Amino acid sequence: MPALDTLAAFFGVSVLLCLSPGPDNVFVLFQSALNGRKAGLSVVLGLCSGLLVHTAAVALGLAAIVAASETAFTVLKLAGAAYLVWLAWQAFRAPVGPLLAQAEPAGFGRMYLRGVVMNLSNPKVTIFFLAFLPQFVDRTQGGTALQVLWLGAAFMVATLLTFGAIAVFAATFGQALQRSTRAQRVLNWGAGTVFLGLAARLAISQR
Repeated sequence: MPALDTLAAFFGVSVLLCLSPGPDNVFVLFQSALNGRKAGLSVVLGLCSGLLVHTAAVALGLAAIVAASETAFTVLKLAGAAYLVWLAWQAFRAPVGPLLAQAEPAGFGRMYLRGVVMNLSNPKVTIFFLAFLPQFVDRTQGGTALQVLWLGAAFMVATLLTFGAIAVFAATFGQALQRSTRAQRVLNWGAGTVFLGLAARLAISQR
């Protein structure tokens, strides 16, 4: 286990990183505004589950393989971009109307899976973990893989707290807007546009 002061410093930096604008928190913001608090929190849990995989990959050294392989990086980023384009299409064609706010909310499983896929299909997260976590590992203490797991857990807690707060705020804000058909349309098209932008950014990204 890393030293407590190291964990505290890492946790503080992680919170700041989670609050900085990026694909994942923007994704949570729009999904919460469009589908409600429960849906947004489901997405957050999905994203955190994806972080489990990234943490394990760093601990086992698999992330280094993805980072070193141009083919693996390209395949993963194109898959992520395609998924974001699909989400954009879904947002553009989403129905609007005065009774939409009373409709059946998106299911937990569906939104949770969106979060998992969103996180795992972004190779930049893998490379970020590969570059970020080892900086807080004290190799003189031994148990490098275990230290990485502890740091990954701290990052997941930071993500859960910050993204959860974003989900609650966005859901409250979106609930008021959902009473207006015009606002629903703006939200849907705004989300679709953002998803397309994120897809383009991911597709042209470099390692």
